[in-house]
Amino acid sequence: MGGKSQLVTSDQALAGRDAPMPVTNRHYVSGNLLLPPFPDGMVMAMFGLGCFWGAERTFWQLPGVYSTSVGYSGGFTPNPTYREVCTGMTGHNEVVRVVYMPDHISYTRLLRVFWESHDPTQGMRQGNDLGTQYRSGIYVYDEAQKSNAEQTRQQFQQALTQRGYPSITTEIVQAPEFYYAEDYHQQYLAKNPNGYCGLGGTGVTLT
Repeated sequence: MGGKSQLVTSDQALAGRDAPMPVTNRHYVSGNLLLPPFPDGMVMAMFGLGCFWGAERTFWQLPGVYSTSVGYSGGFTPNPTYREVCTGMTGHNEVVRVVYMPDHISYTRLLRVFWESHDPTQGMRQGNDLGTQYRSGIYVYDEAQKSNAEQTRQQFQQALTQRGYPSITTEIVQAPEFYYAEDYHQQYLAKNPNGYCGLGGTGVTLT
């Protein structure tokens, strides 16, 4: 799908709405909660790495992940619809929010999966998916996550450079508001096993 290659500004963005997107509060695969509050001890992470259908499946399959949700973040329009995000006029990225158990899986492990599951050098696209909503992003919830993300970005850049790839374009910013995507997008590839995935890594691993 084609889309805008330049991010909109706040005054250009669509107005959106006050009402949040209604979603079923159970993960289609695990049965765990999609909406907070989550059980004690859970930690959140958020990533954008192209089409969120394949991204979400990549993370829900990891041992130690409690639940995953897809949504929109990083833009200006409150409670956007999928159609609005696809116009490029919300500023949002397609993201997956991961709720995980830090005693069972580390944030570093999640970052490794993030870097190795897509090409973070492509700017406002991911493969054939074109537009600002497909940009690479790590949205951090605290300084420890930020430091870890920046460190692994440097390590992965070194590995990519050795293979002839250009500079990483991944944005690393404080986690903005997360807006849930429509219910049918949640765990889409579990509901539609033959559906479009869109993910494709570089073949480079994070050492």
